Amino acid sequence: MRKARVAAVLSGVALFSLAAAGTSVAAQPYIIDGGNADSLHGAARMFAGGQELCSATIIAPDWILTARHCTQGADGQQISFHVGSLDQTQGTSVNATEVHESTDADISLVKIDQQVQTDYAPLGSAGDVKVGDEAQVYGWGATCTDKPEIECQSQQLKVAKVNVTSIDCPDGAAGTSVCANRGDGITAGGDSGGPMYANGKQVGVASTSDRQSYTAYINVTLYRDWISSVAGV
Repeated sequence: MRKARVAAVLSGVALFSLAAAGTSVAAQPYIIDGGNADSLHGAARMFAGGQELCSATIIAPDWILTARHCTQGADGQQISFHVGSLDQTQGTSVNATEVHESTDADISLVKIDQQVQTDYAPLGSAGDVKVGDEAQVYGWGATCTDKPEIECQSQQLKVAKVNVTSIDCPDGAAGTSVCANRGDGITAGGDSGGPMYANGKQVGVASTSDRQSYTAYINVTLYRDWISSVAGV
């Protein structure tokens, strides 16, 4: 697992970047699959310079949680989000005014230019995720493997079930992760920064994936002090 995860990072800086670069990956019968989500669970779609980039969650009226490699991947372009709709082309459009990147893990907090009234992602605490749990992962990422991932980003929010194998595995993109094996789907380019839910709480932020059989999500429960110090959540 470790070798494959590091290879995914080196070849495209984790989940999102193959989509951002428009690079093709070898065809596999695995990409996210799962199904369309019937509720948002606080998910938000992230753009850089108007281009689809990552997924995220809104955790407070003016704070959004995503992956650090997503904010770094914006490469100085204006970061924006669509909030409040399962359809990534709809919802309230907001712009980033501040970006706070964790020095210890692949997570970022983004302050936005207006307060949005919606259902916010409830963040997990210690004990909310355990080995053996069936978790749910959400994102608007790629649904194909036979062409560049940027060409097959999902318009509708998708969800897949995964099976938690570790809650303290090392993650190739920095930090301690919840690692999981494929259930009925797996994450791909564009899902980075999106949430993993277990027992009704957001316990992870999408960081890396081999797009076939496993994925790693930064373990939110271990970084609550940092999140609270920045966003007050």
